[in-house]
Amino acid sequence: MTDKLESSGRTRRGQDSGYLTRESWRVFTIMAEFVEGFEKLSLIPPSVSVFGSARLKEDHPWYALTREISRQLSNAGFTVVTGGGPGLMEAANRGAFEGKSPSVGLNIMLPREQQPNPYLDLCLKYRHFFARKVMFVKYASAYVVLPGGFGTLDELLEILTLVQTGKSRRIPIILVHRPFWAGLMDWLQDRLLAESTLSEADLELLSMADEPEEVLKIIFDHYRGRGFEPTAEDQQVMLEL
Repeated sequence: MTDKLESSGRTRRGQDSGYLTRESWRVFTIMAEFVEGFEKLSLIPPSVSVFGSARLKEDHPWYALTREISRQLSNAGFTVVTGGGPGLMEAANRGAFEGKSPSVGLNIMLPREQQPNPYLDLCLKYRHFFARKVMFVKYASAYVVLPGGFGTLDELLEILTLVQTGKSRRIPIILVHRPFWAGLMDWLQDRLLAESTLSEADLELLSMADEPEEVLKIIFDHYRGRGFEPTAEDQQVMLEL
């Protein structure tokens, strides 16, 4: 085994002697993304991370729904944080921009470059998805998940995994528009729970809503009597995220 690894390493080095150096220096670009995010996002709690499809246009009913949810969140004192791009991300930032609290976008640099939408008080740019994901989670008081595709599902499963495993504090995770999410919820119940790959407690991490007022009620009910600031125990968990 050792001989094989050494042989493979010699082959790789022979192909590109600067590869390891470039990989090592990349650590500093990753570090810079974390440092900037920590410094700027730590100043704006409480915040709600809002997710949804980048593909839906302004004339889609879910655009108007997302915009209104975020406007109400903003007027209730929550900074709204999105991926900063088009579609329902734009709708969320637009609603927040029209409200009283800041609108934040965490924009990802993609091969087909994603341009930040114009409704941002603060825009941070990321090359690395994993650094960006940490920022969505670390300061969020809630996750609001509108209909979307792979990216939206990725963020949803990320927060569910982190909360389930105790690597993140428990926060409201709200799926908006029951008809869209009903099939997923049925599958979780009928397949994963039935096959004992999930527990009832895991399913209880998720809430569902259709109207903006429902979203706010779920969030405020969750924090009733304890406030939005993380407890000392929550802060320790967040340090180890």
